[in-house]
Amino acid sequence: MNAMNIFSEWRKDLPASLVVFLVAVPLCLGIALASGAPPIAGLIAGVFGGVIVGATSGSQLGVSGPAAGLAALVAAAIVDLGSYEAFLVAVVLAGGMQILLGVVRAGVIAYYFPNSVIKGMLSGIGIIIILKQIPHAFGYDKDFEGDESFIQPDNQTTLSELSNFVDYITPGAVLTSVVCLAILLVWEMAWVKRSSVLSRIPGPLLAVVAGIVIGGLQGGFGHHGLDAEHYVDLPDLSAGFSAFTLPDFSMILNWKVWLTAGTMALVASLETLLSVEATDKLDPEKRITPTDKELRAQGIGNIASGLIGGLPITQVIVRSSANLQSGAKTRLSAILHGLWILLCVLLIPSIMEMIPLASLAAILFTVGFKLAKPALFASMWKKGWVQFLPFMVTVLGVVFMDLLKGVSLGMVVGIFIVLRNSYLTPFHFDGDVTDPAKPLRIELSEEVTFFNKASIQRTLANLPDGARVVIDAGRTVNLDADVMEIIEEEMVRSKDRGVNIELICHR
Repeated sequence: MNAMNIFSEWRKDLPASLVVFLVAVPLCLGIALASGAPPIAGLIAGVFGGVIVGATSGSQLGVSGPAAGLAALVAAAIVDLGSYEAFLVAVVLAGGMQILLGVVRAGVIAYYFPNSVIKGMLSGIGIIIILKQIPHAFGYDKDFEGDESFIQPDNQTTLSELSNFVDYITPGAVLTSVVCLAILLVWEMAWVKRSSVLSRIPGPLLAVVAGIVIGGLQGGFGHHGLDAEHYVDLPDLSAGFSAFTLPDFSMILNWKVWLTAGTMALVASLETLLSVEATDKLDPEKRITPTDKELRAQGIGNIASGLIGGLPITQVIVRSSANLQSGAKTRLSAILHGLWILLCVLLIPSIMEMIPLASLAAILFTVGFKLAKPALFASMWKKGWVQFLPFMVTVLGVVFMDLLKGVSLGMVVGIFIVLRNSYLTPFHFDGDVTDPAKPLRIELSEEVTFFNKASIQRTLANLPDGARVVIDAGRTVNLDADVMEIIEEEMVRSKDRGVNIELICHR
């Protein structure tokens, strides 16, 4: 989709961008808090992730911004480098490295993630969203918005927080979340979607408006109402440009800065590629994002973010999912969401601070449920254990560790299954030939590697005495030297048992 027709779906992209903007603002602030960075740094990353990455990316539905998966890395790097200014140099360098990764076509890595792992990642993120938003829905806002790790910065866990919030339930927050969730559920009904008037009103926006109205009536709840901690909290920008932090390029020769930059570039690129693959799977139009172009766009965004004092940027599955489920059609939605963040901070911070976190929790509940529908689990189960096992390992890994570790575990299980299948089926052997005039045939597959040595050797060693055997490697593209050596050795060894082995290779 070129620049000329990016506005062709603006009627759908505009309301979707507003929904993503509402979700993104508290996430940007929360991730900045968890990273030990100034709150404005998260918003800067959100703006550049939307405007710059959105404008230069080839992803139609992906939304970029600060990522929770980098929060621990960022927090440790700021301490290790001694200042936030030095860390910003690493962000700029990481952006340059990402551009280089795009130039050398490293985006091909995205195509090596199995569908079962990608679906497991999406479901795991969906479950995390639901579990993490439950405390916010009940008025317990101690943990920051956007946390995705099982072990939290305060040494609590996702599950322990579910027991902690019981002592801090705020009736006003419960009412807000229930009303907002009810609106969202009603807006999913067929009669609303058929209405020419109601279908034009985004349910999430209506839920936020309802949350603001209920929040305005909290005075009647007394001590059961919402306090300041239950609302979106924007940073004070009254200091003007001095509120921004600029990189200290005198640190550019520090090897720790380069090490941090390299680590960030790799982790941010991997998270981006995972999000790209997942978002493309969810896209109803099944469009394919050019991954090399995406890496270059992320690099440009990180250079810009680092130069102005922002956090590192990646494409983020939570915001991308909210974008898709809100009806977005093109990257205009991602670009606009970045502009809304900028305008709200500059022009209407007081209105944003009227939004209860409980109403945003209701929106994220629906996002999480759509990512982790029970029907998806049933579908993966029906596909058999070869698909279901890496799927579930990924889900559990994402929920009980974090995104990258969960995906890594799923990949390990997936690779193990591939190796197992390769070990079990490197060839077709028809050992039931009853006509003594006909030889036994072993047909090798296209790829026969050293992983297949054991099964081939076992089969040849168990051939009946006096058998005539034809090993057909006519379709084999790659016959490993180790396997060839085994076959040649068995040709000599089996003569003592009267076994005649013939190898056919078509070159």
